Amino acid sequence: MAQATDAARTVILTVDDDPGVSRAIARDLRRRYGGGYRIVRAESGESALEALRELKLRGDLVAVILADYRMPQMNGIEFLEQALGVYPGARRVLLTAYADTNAAIDAINVVDLDHYLLKPWDPPEEKLYPVLDDLLAVWRSSDYRPVPATKVVGHRWSAPSSRVRDFLARNQVPYRWYSSDEPEGRRLLEAAGSDGRRLPVVIAPDGTVLVEPEAPELAARVGLATTPAAEFYDLVVIGGGPAGLGAAVYGASEGLRTVLVERSATGGQAGQSSRIENYLGFPDGVSGAQLTDRARRQAGRFGAEILTAREVTGLEVNGAARVVRFSDGSAIAAHSVILATGVSYRQLGAPGCEGLTGRGVYYGSSLTEAASCEGQDVYVVGGANSAGQAAVYLARGAKSVTLLVRGDSLTASMSYYLIQQIEDAHNITVRPRTAVEAAHGEEHLERLTLRDAGTGATEVVDAQWMFVFIGAAPLTDWLEGTVLRDGDGFILAGPDLTPDGRPPPAWELDRPPYHLETSVPGVFVAGDARARSAKRVASAVGEGAMAVMLVHRYLEQS
Repeated sequence: MAQATDAARTVILTVDDDPGVSRAIARDLRRRYGGGYRIVRAESGESALEALRELKLRGDLVAVILADYRMPQMNGIEFLEQALGVYPGARRVLLTAYADTNAAIDAINVVDLDHYLLKPWDPPEEKLYPVLDDLLAVWRSSDYRPVPATKVVGHRWSAPSSRVRDFLARNQVPYRWYSSDEPEGRRLLEAAGSDGRRLPVVIAPDGTVLVEPEAPELAARVGLATTPAAEFYDLVVIGGGPAGLGAAVYGASEGLRTVLVERSATGGQAGQSSRIENYLGFPDGVSGAQLTDRARRQAGRFGAEILTAREVTGLEVNGAARVVRFSDGSAIAAHSVILATGVSYRQLGAPGCEGLTGRGVYYGSSLTEAASCEGQDVYVVGGANSAGQAAVYLARGAKSVTLLVRGDSLTASMSYYLIQQIEDAHNITVRPRTAVEAAHGEEHLERLTLRDAGTGATEVVDAQWMFVFIGAAPLTDWLEGTVLRDGDGFILAGPDLTPDGRPPPAWELDRPPYHLETSVPGVFVAGDARARSAKRVASAVGEGAMAVMLVHRYLEQS
């Protein structure tokens, strides 16, 4: 019989809304596993999530979670998806009737389902216990021990606190948030020897105290790789969005010594998306964080290095080598480079917005701040998919969401499926031809002045939360004078470099640039930073893979 490593603290949790079935499941589990594991049962998804959170706070381990598919309010797939965020290492089992097997198969994409069991499973000795024995063996062989959580003590309206929370969340670093004006937060500040005037205070898992840390220092303390393992590589990928991650996966899997360099957090803008529903292979959608985490782990499994919180400031050609320089003066070199720097949301130029950034005005950080918006009025600025996804996600908990769109409607810039979801949401209002004229507030955002572009009329509205998703500014200023860009800063490549059939200036090879090759041989571009790119996750991943294919071609002919 499978036994737990720490019997007193390891849990098998089961949830079923039928009390009789719930008791029967728990009875069968206790008969086989009661001596080695603690069996916890719940009769709703919400109560099971509450139990998981309490177990997490106490530091208990959860080995296996079994959830019935047909439950009211929250079905088994929805529950397991949320449970994944609390105990990602627990093995997940869906209990289904024969008619629901298709749903169980779909759940494999949504929650990385480990197994599904048909009810009833009589006799359990043949249909239940062998499955659980295998899952427990897998769990015990994995690194199931809980990661000591980083503690962050900050203030709700502190911009540096917001940046630290966003950095940790986007890099999937476990952390616990403590408000500086609550008892536990004050106790932690006292223990850290801080008077709370400079926030946030971060307590790393090893007990190190960081006050208002910058990203590189924070990354190094929470276990993210920041230093390259070598001085020379086959391929350097700059940027960790979908294009960069795709390039890292394909480069490393095809034998290239590959390093990916990301200035903030892998995933890019896509990594901040609450739900991507039109990505191939995920019929129920996938969150940007889940997709990013899978891609990052996949790249690492193939041997790619991933450096976080490293800002690239220069690119030089030194014979056959391409030299990448960092902001701290250090450098690495490679045979080839893929530029996958992506884009950033443009900043609102309206008066008051800059001073309130991180204190009610946020750029693409709806996932991090969503919990604080529950029951409140929220404004989302933008008319493209990222704004629509944020509006739908925030509407789950907010009292109301108002989508401010400069154009006449959403149809020109947003996918049809998102428009339909917005129309179906009772608490989302779309205000076309509306712009933010000014933002007002002392310690945090309090009001917005909105202007109707058609009539010119202005209106002042109460607002504490505004999330901005406007435009796309390429992160390519550091490439000035190195590779050719268009007037908006997007990188020119392939046919765009030879519109008249002649090679670009200073091109020394007797062939034209490859399709994704820039004006510097051996330097390629993929994803949103490329001029005329599709600005979609799937196309970015595809370009990352294609760029690696062209890197091979370049290396073969060098």
